[in-house]
Formats: sequence, C-alpha cells, structure tokens
Amino acid sequence: MEDTTRARPVAGSSAAELVRELSEQVTRLVRDELRLAQLEMARKGKRAGLGIGVFSGAGLLALSAFGCLLAAAIIGLATAVAAWLAALIVGAGMLAAAAAAALIANGQLRKAAPPVPEQAVDGVKADVAEIRESAQR
Repeated sequence: MEDTTRARPVAGSSAAELVRELSEQVTRLVRDELRLAQLEMARKGKRAGLGIGVFSGAGLLALSAFGCLLAAAIIGLATAVAAWLAALIVGAGMLAAAAAAALIANGQLRKAAPPVPEQAVDGVKADVAEIRESAQR
C-alpha cells in the first residue's frame, strides 16, 4: 500500500490546493479499500475451495460406506421378510431421512449471511465517519 502519512496542509494553502489534496487522498483511500476487499475475498475463496474439495472427497467415501450399510440392512431384514419388502422398508426410511436433512439444510441456508468482505466494509464505514467528522469542523 502507498504511504498515507503525508503532512496535513498548512493554514496558508489555497482552496485549490486543498481540493486537489482532498481529491488525491480520497482516490488513494478508495483504491486502498478496494485492494483490501479484493485480498480479503481472494483469501476467503481459497479457503472455501480447499474446504469444498476435502469435503467432497469425504462425501464420496461416506457415500460408498453408506451403500454398503444399506445393502447389509436389506440383507439382514430379508431374513425376516421378503427381499423386496426389505428393500422397500429401507428405501422408505432413506427417503424420510433425506427429507428431514433437506428441511434442516434449507433452514440453515436461509440463516446464512451473504459473503461480504467484512474488514473492507468496516474500513469504509470508519473512513466515511472520519470524513463526516472532518467536514463538520
């Protein structure tokens, strides 16, 4: 980032010089805030991508294991009832579990906040407050 610790204009500066200085500082401030937002979103994106990749691999392994468990449940239940009825009972149970999981997931997604660059937003709010305070002086 650029050095923003420049000396404040002296009392004898003309209005044109002050406006030029203000324009330069606001431009620099906006560029720095945009750069911060970009870096923050890139960092979040990398972390999310890694997490999604690992989670996908775990899901594939769990799906394979779950298929084996379903087959075992159907075979075990087939010793008490007909094989087709055992498969129907296990399938209905799976549909009920899937519906419950979908309802829970829907509720969680509705509560999720949109992904925003929080640090950059906080920085912009602080900058706006500082500008307003300076303008009132």
